[in-house]
Amino acid sequence: MKYLALAAALLLPATAALASGGAVPAETEAQIRTLLTDQGYEVRSVQTEDGMYEAYALKDGQRFEIYLDSALNIVRGADSDD
Repeated sequence: MKYLALAAALLLPATAALASGGAVPAETEAQIRTLLTDQGYEVRSVQTEDGMYEAYALKDGQRFEIYLDSALNIVRGADSDD
């Protein structure tokens, strides 16, 4: 039981940080920027949101929010922010 409590105490802050939106490791952010730039997007920012990566980008004068999973597959994208 002590181990379960210890594991929960160690894991909950990390899970909360990922869910609340935060910094993305530099290497991962560079990969996301390259992936989206190759598709014609101008990436403005990348952060974590609800366990996924969220990129804010521009394309053809429109703003987009693009969500990627941990393998950098676009899960939900091309949603115009307007």
